[in-house]
Amino acid sequence: MRLGWRCLTFGTLVMCCGVLAAQSTESLGFDRNDYPGDATMAAMHKTFAFTGYWLTNPPGENANSWVGKRALLKQQGWGFLVLANGRLDKEILKAQKRGTSPDGLAKQDAGNAVAAAKAEGFPPQTILFLDQEEGGVLLDEQAAYLLAWTEAVAATDYRAGVYASGQPVPNGPHQTITTIEDIRARVAAGHLHEIAMFDAQDTCPPAPGCTVHPKPLAASGEPNLTAWQFSQSPRRPSLTKACKVTYAADGNCYAPGFPTIFLDMDAASSPDPSHGR
Repeated sequence: MRLGWRCLTFGTLVMCCGVLAAQSTESLGFDRNDYPGDATMAAMHKTFAFTGYWLTNPPGENANSWVGKRALLKQQGWGFLVLANGRLDKEILKAQKRGTSPDGLAKQDAGNAVAAAKAEGFPPQTILFLDQEEGGVLLDEQAAYLLAWTEAVAATDYRAGVYASGQPVPNGPHQTITTIEDIRARVAAGHLHEIAMFDAQDTCPPAPGCTVHPKPLAASGEPNLTAWQFSQSPRRPSLTKACKVTYAADGNCYAPGFPTIFLDMDAASSPDPSHGR
């Protein structure tokens, strides 16, 4: 996933090559679009406690290589950060022109995510995280889609979460806001179900860069997080100058011992952030 200031995105995870941050008690995980392979996952579990797990096609992909892998990964000891791709604003607007409201589109997508979670064997109360790829203050149709999706998931046996930007952006004179703050304000105003938050914030600081020693979640600047994506592949040069040396020469973050497996680094207070075991 990869996030920008109007566009959030899940990047790829990579191990740091430079100076590491101080050891923390957070569990270390990763997310990436492509499944690394059974043997590779078994070996990577020596470093990582949990993995991102796509229920749908990841952003920009036409297929999902994670399908059918939950049972094996559970057997290997992995925890899960369960992900479902959301819609870009242009897709929501296109559906509206064809007669499908943001609410209607969201309910369809949420239903597909829930069905996929059941098919993969994820137990009740697993948190399903909607990948909100575009950041900043949500447009009306984006907010309608996101909140309808999370409410539809919350009405099932599963719990709703959102991957969203924790990168501050301008919001009036001398003011900033993050996408997470915007979402939480809308949830509170509408008295809606609580949403678990997966923060995308790779700016150094507060992010430590590509390292296997994450900072505590509170260091991200957002309170009450379930997980924090603190490193993306490839790195965003304008945001990661202070931790450039922790990334590989090509700008990616690579898994320890696997120089071809680039990924996004994640931290969580639990080795199973989605409670998907």
